[in-house]
Amino acid sequence: MKNSGIIVGLDIGTTKIAVIVGQKNEFGKIEILGYGKVPSIGVRRGLVANIDNTVQSIKEAIAEAAAKSKVDIKYINVGIAGQHIKSLQHRGSMIRENSEAEISQEDIDKLCNSMYNLNMNPGEEILDVIPQEFSIDGEHGILTPKGMIGSSLEANFHIIIGQTAAAKNIYKCVRKAGLEVVELILEPIASAEAVLSEEEKEAGVVLVDIGGGTSDIAIFHAGIIRHTAVIPLGGEIITEDIKEGCSIIKKHAEELKLKFGSALARENREEEIVAIPGLRGRPPKEISLRNLASIIQARMEEIIEHVYYEIRNSGYEKKLFGGIVLTGGGAQLKHVGQLTEFLTGMDTRIGYPNEHLASDGLPEMGSPMYATGIGLVIEGIDRYQREMDKIKPPEITEPEEPEVESKKKKTSEKKPKDPSRSSKRFPDIFLDKIRHIFEDDVE
Repeated sequence: MKNSGIIVGLDIGTTKIAVIVGQKNEFGKIEILGYGKVPSIGVRRGLVANIDNTVQSIKEAIAEAAAKSKVDIKYINVGIAGQHIKSLQHRGSMIRENSEAEISQEDIDKLCNSMYNLNMNPGEEILDVIPQEFSIDGEHGILTPKGMIGSSLEANFHIIIGQTAAAKNIYKCVRKAGLEVVELILEPIASAEAVLSEEEKEAGVVLVDIGGGTSDIAIFHAGIIRHTAVIPLGGEIITEDIKEGCSIIKKHAEELKLKFGSALARENREEEIVAIPGLRGRPPKEISLRNLASIIQARMEEIIEHVYYEIRNSGYEKKLFGGIVLTGGGAQLKHVGQLTEFLTGMDTRIGYPNEHLASDGLPEMGSPMYATGIGLVIEGIDRYQREMDKIKPPEITEPEEPEVESKKKKTSEKKPKDPSRSSKRFPDIFLDKIRHIFEDDVE
């Protein structure tokens, strides 16, 4: 990067590949410097199906974002999703050598890193370990153990698991595009950072990111992520249903969905008709908007039922006072919020990433379809800052030098370090954390 603190998020989706370049301003808001969005050709349901096509799409999106932001993009935070993603809860513990010393960040990191040694099924790897609450000498419910004293340190962990091959394919595509992975971040966690408030996470809330190929779920309660899941259904399968149900080509089906689609058939009248161009030499085809909405509603009901199953399966169904927040491209369908409320009985709203964006930013970035990309930037900034805090040297107060100094001494002083170069340090720190996934040569 040319400037310190500039973070780039890469959202490799089924229907689009989006690159967002941003940084945090002095008010704590995210300032979007530029973005690139191109159709995704080589991805199916969150998984890379064609390396070359995916690499080409990434290059095009990166070039567009670099041109708009005037930033030389080299390091990126990549989102990972897909139906291969699953999660589990695990409890870990460690006995400290010196019980009289304060618990340090190194102790916490050591406990977290030990979770990566859990035995997984063949072909699976741990992608991320998220600590929930800690216990010190049997005292439970501690969120920040740093600075406390105790002999035993325990914690509940939310562990994200994915297929090794899927993660390697993403990593390989990024490397072939001439980039380096800083962090591999679960997409529902990124989306949650963009559209959820801390109050909602505390009260209990379900985030549902309806993408093109998958719908990602993240459940929070008491400020902690409790459950994640990925449903292999999204907006693309709705388009396929419209294509088959109305006997039209996919391009026209997608246009119908975006311009006239509704998740509630009863909101459309029978006499509402839209005409689409016929195939070569054929007359235009008339489509009833109520019929169109019936097709969309049937598939959306299936997606919402899967979501509700995951909510019940999490064990937090009765504790989610914040209800459901829908985001992603699929959340832009008309009346999808009302349908969700009707099927689940839970309060529902559409999640927009506006709250975290600078007021003078690009207006199109407020769309739910960019929630994951913006969340990758926000999560990347948070992780970058945490790593910088770890390696920050202690402040040393130097004695004041006399006003009169020799010319030789002045010339021998080191020049202050250019802050723009500091951004080149953090990729090595993060890459050390994730390279254990990719022991084999990915070239």
